[in-house]
Amino acid sequence: MDEIVKQAMAKWPNVPHCFGWLALDARGAWRMRDERTQKLGLNGDRINHPALKNFIDRNYMQDKHGCWYFQNGPQRVYVNLLATPFIAHTDPIEGFVLHTGEPVPILDECWMSDDGQLIIEGNGKVAQLDDRDMNEAMAQFRIDRKPVSDDRLMDWLSNPSDDARMTYETPSRQVPVQRLHAADVAAHFGFIREPKPEHPPSPDGTHK
Repeated sequence: MDEIVKQAMAKWPNVPHCFGWLALDARGAWRMRDERTQKLGLNGDRINHPALKNFIDRNYMQDKHGCWYFQNGPQRVYVNLLATPFIAHTDPIEGFVLHTGEPVPILDECWMSDDGQLIIEGNGKVAQLDDRDMNEAMAQFRIDRKPVSDDRLMDWLSNPSDDARMTYETPSRQVPVQRLHAADVAAHFGFIREPKPEHPPSPDGTHK
């Protein structure tokens, strides 16, 4: 967290939280959502200003309920997550890099959702892969140590009784790929996709 943000929090400790105005999309872009955007259920306008993007990245964190927010000076701006708390991109040197710029050189765990999204965990952070990077990632999949075609991957995903072992190859080890229902992602990882002020979070990743 930036020092200037810490100072603002100490000076103005009781500023009301903000909900619904900021989102993180499935390709790692921050989105501003005005009242019209919120009413229409749209993603919002992409934030392209480099300094603002970097400021949000540096001051992005999680509360005790699994809600993610951007600490904007003294105010918490809660984030609507269109996928996972972080979005990953493939990187030829680091393996993966998060949308915040943080590298994930060591992959701890790996999942594939039934709608074909790759989700990784490393450094204690959960990230869905940007779909534009999926073709590159496909080269690292193996089923029973053999390269995986698109058709074979879809067969494996659609047939839970298929007990073939799928792995994601990294320079240091083979990481088992686990199946996961897309509807269960938020609950499985314990985050809230749409934080709201009036209701406590429920176990399924939504609010009652």
